[in-house]
Amino acid sequence: MSVWFITGASRGLGAEIARAALAAGDRVAVAVRDPRRLPEDLKDSDRVLAVALDVTSTADIPAAVDAVVARFGGIDVLVNNAGRGLLGAVEEITDAEARSLFDLNVFGLINVTRAVLPVMRAAGGGKLVHIGSRSGFEGEPGVGLYSASKFAVAGISEALSAELAPFGIQSVVVEPGVFRTDFLDASSLSLAENRIAAYDGTPAHATLDWVDEANHAQLGDPVKGAALIHEVVSQDKLPSHLVLGRDAVERLEVKIDLLRGDLAAWREKSVATAHAD
Repeated sequence: MSVWFITGASRGLGAEIARAALAAGDRVAVAVRDPRRLPEDLKDSDRVLAVALDVTSTADIPAAVDAVVARFGGIDVLVNNAGRGLLGAVEEITDAEARSLFDLNVFGLINVTRAVLPVMRAAGGGKLVHIGSRSGFEGEPGVGLYSASKFAVAGISEALSAELAPFGIQSVVVEPGVFRTDFLDASSLSLAENRIAAYDGTPAHATLDWVDEANHAQLGDPVKGAALIHEVVSQDKLPSHLVLGRDAVERLEVKIDLLRGDLAAWREKSVATAHAD
C-alpha cells in the first residue's frame, strides 16, 4: 500500500489518478487550492487527505508536505499534476503571461519536488511522476509558451532520474495527448490578451478555433489514462517517458522521423566541426 501525493487533484486527470490509487488500496493526499471543490467521493474516503495548497505559494509547500507525512508516515509517489494552458502566438504573449504560466507549470513543480525529496531520501526511495504533455516534445503553432513549459518539465524529469538514482528515487514524465477533461475550459486555459490581426488565418490562430471544436470531445479517456499511469507507476522500474494516448504516440513517431531526417542530412558536416588535432 503506497502513499500518493497528487497536486491539482480536484478534477480531471489528477482526480482520476487519485481514484485509481484508492481503487488499488493506496492512501492519497490531494493538494488542491480549495478543498471544498474536491469531488464528494474523494472527500468521503478515510484514505484521502485533502491539503489546501496553491503550488505557486512557495512558502506554503513545506507545511503541506509535513501534513501528509504526519498523516500517512511518508510519501511514496509524488504526482506533479497542477498546471494550466496558455494559447497564443509567441509574439502575442506578454512577459507577465509567460512568467505566470511558468510559475505554475515549472516553478510550482520544482518547489513541490524540492520539498518532497528529503522525505524520499530519508525513506531510501520514491517515485516522481510529472504530468507533461504531447506539447512537451513537439512545439506547435499557438502553443509555443505552453510547449516551452512542458519541454522544461521533460528536461527536469530526465535530470532528476540521473541525479536521484543513487538514492533509489525514480522519475518519469507522462506526456498525454488530448484527453476529455476540463483542460480546454476557461478555468484551465488562458488566451493571450493581445491578439495580433496579422496572425488571423495562420496556424497560430487556427489553434484557437480548434479549442472550441475539441473541448469535451477529445480523443483520450482520462479514466483509462489514469489507470495506465497507476499501472506503470506500480512497477518496480519506471520508464523515463510515458507517452499517453493514440495521438501522442503518433505525433512522437512523426517527431522521431523528423529528427532522424535532420540528423542524417547534416551528420557528416556536424561531426566534422571537431578540432583537427
